[in-house]
Amino acid sequence: MTTRKDAKPVSDSKTLDNLSNETRAFAPSKEFSDHAVASSASYEAAEADRLGYWADQARKVLTWDTDFTQTLDWSQAPVSKWFVGGKLNAAYNALDRHVENGLGDRVAIYFEGEPGDTRTYTYAQLTEEVKKAANAFESLGVAKGDRVAVYLPMIPEAVITMLACARIGAIHSVVFGGFSADALRSRIDDADAKLVVTADGTWRRGKPSALKAAVDGALAAPGHTVENVLVVKRNAEPVEFGPLDKWWHEVVDAASTEHTAVAHDSEHPLFVLYTSGTTGKPKGIVHTTGGFLTQGAVTHRDTFDLHPETDVYWCTADIGWITGHSYVTYAPLINGATQLMYEGTPDTPHQGRWWELVEKYGVSILYTAPTAIRTFMKWGRQIPDGYDLSSLRVLGSVGEPINPEAWMWYRDVIGTNNGKNGERKEHPTPIVDTWWQTETGAHMIAPLPGVTHTKPGSAQVAVPGISIDVVDEAGESVGNGEGGFLVIREPWPSMLRGIWGDMERYKETYWSRFENMYFAGDGAKKDDDGDLWLLGRVDDVMNVSGHRLSTTEIESSLVAHPYVAEAAVVGAKDETTGEAVVAFVILQTEPAEGEDVVATLRNHVGKDIGPIAKPKHVLVVPELPKTRSGKIMRRLLKDVAEGREVGDATTLSDSTVMSQIAQSMGK
Repeated sequence: MTTRKDAKPVSDSKTLDNLSNETRAFAPSKEFSDHAVASSASYEAAEADRLGYWADQARKVLTWDTDFTQTLDWSQAPVSKWFVGGKLNAAYNALDRHVENGLGDRVAIYFEGEPGDTRTYTYAQLTEEVKKAANAFESLGVAKGDRVAVYLPMIPEAVITMLACARIGAIHSVVFGGFSADALRSRIDDADAKLVVTADGTWRRGKPSALKAAVDGALAAPGHTVENVLVVKRNAEPVEFGPLDKWWHEVVDAASTEHTAVAHDSEHPLFVLYTSGTTGKPKGIVHTTGGFLTQGAVTHRDTFDLHPETDVYWCTADIGWITGHSYVTYAPLINGATQLMYEGTPDTPHQGRWWELVEKYGVSILYTAPTAIRTFMKWGRQIPDGYDLSSLRVLGSVGEPINPEAWMWYRDVIGTNNGKNGERKEHPTPIVDTWWQTETGAHMIAPLPGVTHTKPGSAQVAVPGISIDVVDEAGESVGNGEGGFLVIREPWPSMLRGIWGDMERYKETYWSRFENMYFAGDGAKKDDDGDLWLLGRVDDVMNVSGHRLSTTEIESSLVAHPYVAEAAVVGAKDETTGEAVVAFVILQTEPAEGEDVVATLRNHVGKDIGPIAKPKHVLVVPELPKTRSGKIMRRLLKDVAEGREVGDATTLSDSTVMSQIAQSMGK
């Protein structure tokens, strides 16, 4: 059943004004529900006995060398201990046990490089590679508890390195390959890394791109703790070798394939992942083993309706981000899935590259970011329509709130494609929009395909066993139809265990705003049904004439207009209203001759969600400033809107964007 979106008048709120109202909803098909992995029984079991539910799931999805004796110890809140007394090995759970269970010939990873080179690893082959890497790392002096910095592209050696660390109990710290030498050094220093694993380079948009040079720059100044640098030969970029440097193929390939996985305590640290940018003290989020693996595997299985015997899963995230940890390296392999890894960008060598890969490998589950979806919208549906995407049966979204227009395009274009000849599926592929964070470790809010009636743009409900709420300034729950601050009321298995080396910062950052509740800075609203809608960071909230407005809702309204491909909204100081709404838009369709596109878009927002949300300024720009992970850097746009000199733009994926914006505005 489908109904259209209606405007809803803005009402006063103690927290965030609830602007737009989405009333479209899509029931799961009976065909899908009949074969779905998850069911409403999961919610019922978790509601009846939350801790019992997680204990049962932990024993179902993982093999424990020593069973745990206590599900949760919350006596030292806000630091939790999950599955107390249990011992296990993450790499054994991801690899060895599948081989022992007769699944050694199942494909674990299909790898496709940007130039088109390919590799295939079965579970047996991947297990051998991880064993060799574990032996090699130990030969270089890496032991349980040591930290290993990983600075690699999206190649199989990245997953192999992470699992080899987990196998021996070393703690990996993956640094995104787009970060600078200074950012890499700050993370090496904060973690006291003993080994760095990198590559000579990678490929980006058809051209070789260097990586090791950044490692050399990071280690140029004395005082670091690195003893060895292992270098994967990827694209034959010229590299300088110093006394710390060794080739991966010379050290790892020569190592023994015999290695026994030793069990580690459930609370043994698995990895540290840094969340800050290139400025300020790095914030290393610590995740431990048992709880992280449990919730990651359970949500991967249920959110994506995983059937590991037949599915081919593709998460497009880089291993430098939490999504690449949870839903590339760990959960898919824990669940015995077959997955695709792709090194390159969506437009190399052509704009149909992703859809070509879906067709080639028979991808059935695709998990990507709204930024990518909006880019595909801008390029036009004729591109994916030229490929056979009939293998797709579940579509996922991650990384930021997805606007309803992008959600509907994803459903109507990608989710109904049933072949090259224009055939459309009778039942579109379900979409699961997921909310979670680096800090939460795994999905916290997501619909379950086959169970949930999905709504365009809504992550909808907490996954079974998770306690989510939306509260006002005083920490009181808001009612349906109201907005506020998104909090987590009860500890969860994959929660962070602190900030590396700074427990006070952990408490102050996440637990000081509301008593006994986790708050990491996101706003949300409940619709009239109680379903959850994410409103982005509360830092991005604007205060316009006393109304607290979310940038996300106004951006969604703009993108819903047929003229607009992408939009970013910021608040700029205003003498009259305190802050004014300023919108930056990329057009996908030229307006009619003589039409005032600015007035058209301002009036559209005013009619769609209320006069208070109407942008004071709409600026048409050729591009938006984004990081390599696709996040829009709104602080740079705020500098433009308020007439200031633009701040640090070193993390942009395209360093020329800000000058393009300035040129388009005649500055």
